[in-house]
Amino acid sequence: MFHLNRLLIALVSILVLSFPVSAADSVGSEAAGAPQGVVIPEDLTPEQVDDLVARMSDDQVRALLLERLDAVAAKQTEAATNKKGLIASLAEVGGAMVASWLDVLQKVPSLLSNQIQAFANFGATFGTEGLAKLFGFTALALAIGFAAEKAVGLWTRRWIKVVPSDAESDLRGAVTFLVKRFCREILGLVVFYYVLVFIGRRLLDEQQISFAAPFVFYLIWFPRLGAAISRFVLAPEKSSLRLVNVNDHWATYLHRNLIGLFLLIGFTLFILIFNQQNGVPMAEMRLGFWLNSSIHIYIAVIAWTAREGLSDMMRGSDPDRTEFDERVADYYPYFAIGVSGAMWLIVEYLGASNSPAMANAAAGAHFTTMFWLLMAPAIDTLIRGLVRHLQPPMIGSGPIAERAHKSTKRSYIRIGRVLAGVFVILMIANAWDIDLRNVAGVGTDTGGRVIQFFMIIAIGYILNEVVSLWINRRLAMEQTAAEQSPDEEAGEGGGAGGSRLATVLPLLRVTAQVAIAVIFALLALGALGLDITPLLAGAGILGLAIGFGAQKLVADIVGGIFFLIDDAFRVGEYVDVGGTTGTVEKISIRSMQLRHHRGPVHTIPYGEIQKLTNYSRDWVIMKLKFTVPFDTDPNKVKKIFKKIGAEMMEDPVHKDGFLQPFKSQGVFDFDDVGMIIRGKFMAKPGKQFTLRKEIFNRVKAAFKENGIEFARREVRVAIPGLEEVEHLSDEQKAAISAAAGEIATQQAEQQAEQQQQEKK
Repeated sequence: MFHLNRLLIALVSILVLSFPVSAADSVGSEAAGAPQGVVIPEDLTPEQVDDLVARMSDDQVRALLLERLDAVAAKQTEAATNKKGLIASLAEVGGAMVASWLDVLQKVPSLLSNQIQAFANFGATFGTEGLAKLFGFTALALAIGFAAEKAVGLWTRRWIKVVPSDAESDLRGAVTFLVKRFCREILGLVVFYYVLVFIGRRLLDEQQISFAAPFVFYLIWFPRLGAAISRFVLAPEKSSLRLVNVNDHWATYLHRNLIGLFLLIGFTLFILIFNQQNGVPMAEMRLGFWLNSSIHIYIAVIAWTAREGLSDMMRGSDPDRTEFDERVADYYPYFAIGVSGAMWLIVEYLGASNSPAMANAAAGAHFTTMFWLLMAPAIDTLIRGLVRHLQPPMIGSGPIAERAHKSTKRSYIRIGRVLAGVFVILMIANAWDIDLRNVAGVGTDTGGRVIQFFMIIAIGYILNEVVSLWINRRLAMEQTAAEQSPDEEAGEGGGAGGSRLATVLPLLRVTAQVAIAVIFALLALGALGLDITPLLAGAGILGLAIGFGAQKLVADIVGGIFFLIDDAFRVGEYVDVGGTTGTVEKISIRSMQLRHHRGPVHTIPYGEIQKLTNYSRDWVIMKLKFTVPFDTDPNKVKKIFKKIGAEMMEDPVHKDGFLQPFKSQGVFDFDDVGMIIRGKFMAKPGKQFTLRKEIFNRVKAAFKENGIEFARREVRVAIPGLEEVEHLSDEQKAAISAAAGEIATQQAEQQAEQQQQEKK
């Protein structure tokens, strides 16, 4: 029993030792006669635990167990105490921020004295001789650096001797000039900086470099870098090279104040480092609060004053702006003010809560964040400008080509926006040293899943845009190639249909978009750790239910697939489906829409199509009838038709519509009026009506020129005793006219019926 008791105690001890506690615990006696304390080493193996417990007395094991249990209970109590509600957490943070601001106000009287103390400590550290050496050698290094920069400028001036003539009218020429000038300036700044580093390390000691390096970097190099960037974008001295849509007044204003802003930011970062190095920490005088606030106020003043110029800059020069683009342009100045205020509050929160991220803010991470957030709309404007100038030219002409061109442009812009958004997020995360896997704040696994989720969604969106972009471009090419000119009439009998690819591509686009959406949605849900097996099973059951409950729908879809495989019809072709005629205007997964030449639209499911007649495939034969008097020479008419056919085949306006020229088929029939002479021609589908109209006009003119008249219908009524016509009464004359009119009507109806049968 004793051994069993010791074994149970050993097992409990091993379990308790598995809980995390602080380093080396000790066990002390609580009263006289208590066992001597035992020190537990770290990282014990199970064998070492067994050996240690075997050498411990029962009282020592009990004391160790109680202490471990007390430590675990204390940690659990502390964790429960730290869990607060949202309102309590906000109230605590708000109280800390108010307390921080009150502390700032209390330390206002000591601002000047503390700053003087920092300068005094600086002077005492180096002494008079040391200061003279520091400033003298720093000035010498700066002079050498400027000289080196000037030499590089002279060496690279051949890059941009003069502004090229094409720079003022061509975007590529302007960008080339500005990029060369910017690279020239950056190369000079880089040479300037590294010459300073090289000279400074040889003239100054480590203590002197700790002052000179921040001074040169933040107060000289950093503002000059900002000036080069501003000059590249705004080109204040030459509007023809300006990359953004802003006038000279606002370009000059923004350029001047951006240099001032960079200088103020550099001074803020320098003075905080200077005070910290000279025995006056930031918490002692709170100068950082006032300098940081002045930066944000300066940004707000710039955005408010130049709101007209900033809106014009965001609006850009693209004529195809959307309503979204206009709203972004109008609200951008207020967005800039809001971002500036939000970043100020974030910095104040980090300072009040003593967050470790305050170290990143002190290093300028909030300025980097603010820069990229303010640049995001500007990057969007840049993307729209680049797409406008770099997008491939419009394919063909006409409304279809214009719509396709605009759709392609929007796709490029949307893809660019997604990539720009990812880039901005990565830059901000890098500034704050954020591991994006932990962005969810719950743990590495959960944060990684969230990031993976958004990455899959972004990749799926880009893939969807790329597929739609390719399909839309191919569809525009096909539709533009088959588009009728405005003077062409579809008429009764339809026009030329589109290509087979133009018919299939819309369905392919819808199918691809649905497939991408479903696949990437499932992948994204799987990345979050959700089990998508029930979703797949549910989809299978749903598909089975649809298969049984909607057999007609399945039959329509399958029938449509086989019709498309057989290439039975295309969009734009004139077809007859069971007596319903019209032009194929739209096709979907289960039905087709026919537009009758008088306007009505018929929707016909594929499953109901038993027979389909296509009147627009490959070629069309048009037969024309002309009635001439009996005494007309058919050979003369034949020559006239042949001449007209030859002339139209040579006419550049009409020759492309013919497959075979217009020619005579001789005498087709006789009626009570005259001879019916027929002519025919073979044309491309959709061209026959324009050609028929032109042939009618030319035949009429040729008959008139050759003295040939068209036969006119006459009704002759034989009346016995016509010699007594002068003795007929009015009633008898009216009866004779009515009888003649009825006969004429009957003959007209018979002739129309005969023509209708011939068409069939």
